[in-house]
Amino acid sequence: MTYRTASLVAYVAFFALLMVLPFFLNSFWTNRMATYLVYSICALGISMSWGYAGILSLGQGLFFGMGAYMLAMSLTLADPGNNPVPELMLLNMEPDAVRDLCCVTTGSFLWIPFRWVIVGILAGILVPCILAAVIGYVMFKRRTTGVYVSIITLAFALIGQLLIINNQPLTGGFNGLASLASLEIFGFEFDPYGPSIYYLVTLTLLAVILLARYLLSGRVGQVLKAIREDEARARYLGYDVENYKLFIFCVSAGVAGLAGMLFTLTSEFAAPSLMATSFSISMVIWAATGGRASLLGACIGALLVNFIGSLASESATFQPVWPIILGGLFVFVVLVMPNGIAGIFKDFFDRRSAPRTVEGR
Repeated sequence: MTYRTASLVAYVAFFALLMVLPFFLNSFWTNRMATYLVYSICALGISMSWGYAGILSLGQGLFFGMGAYMLAMSLTLADPGNNPVPELMLLNMEPDAVRDLCCVTTGSFLWIPFRWVIVGILAGILVPCILAAVIGYVMFKRRTTGVYVSIITLAFALIGQLLIINNQPLTGGFNGLASLASLEIFGFEFDPYGPSIYYLVTLTLLAVILLARYLLSGRVGQVLKAIREDEARARYLGYDVENYKLFIFCVSAGVAGLAGMLFTLTSEFAAPSLMATSFSISMVIWAATGGRASLLGACIGALLVNFIGSLASESATFQPVWPIILGGLFVFVVLVMPNGIAGIFKDFFDRRSAPRTVEGR
């Protein structure tokens, strides 16, 4: 069996398993697995930018959090208890202020378009893409590379988190947005603890990974790999390196925003902790463990690390030291298996398919 065939079998087996999994899980684990699959979408976005183009972003949480907040704002207004004005704004309003989104508190008019859920869904993808376009343009047009990209993206994530926290009357501050209605489309309500949300996340993951494979298996993917290996040579050969990097950076941000919206549906809240440094670094660890240059490997890495993490959180022995274990895992992967779990399997098939030399006569 060739590596290409084995890879196809792995994809089919992976999604076949995901499709039948809810039949063997209770509502709690159905919700938890749906959340882990959301994390797989995050890792997929990291794989597209880091694994293919060599862009290591440590601020992916900014795009994830913005996607979560965009949909959370619409679902907040969809709750009858927050209509016409969210309760968090009433708690911070001036005594003589008008109880309307136009002027109940400073900046509350920004919530007006989110009365329609479709606006929250579209904004959950477009806003992260626009932010990535602005940040990426500043970085890549100045030919910023390497660790400087990581530092800049990390700084923007911290800025985003502080803006959310410091605007409590508008965003809920540290508490975030938690009083959310369930997503309802054409009269069908998605239950966060039922199979409806699980299959929504699974099918979204399938769609994203198919689109990513289609995009990256052609000319764009080859150019991105060339940029990853030797940016100067790719530029010398006539490729517009900056635009390619900006494109994949925006696509990765859009994927993170999509994952953020799904997280809002599975966890029923959006908080500034989603933009924290630790969470962005965790995404990188998920992708590195599974294999940053493998789309499926990154997904499996996210599932595996988060599943082990959930078991560790329930153990009095491992729960306090889990962050240390997670950091040690990242160091181990970088030093011992830089291509992750997927790289081990690829090396195995490469050795099997390599031509054998005959010694002597």
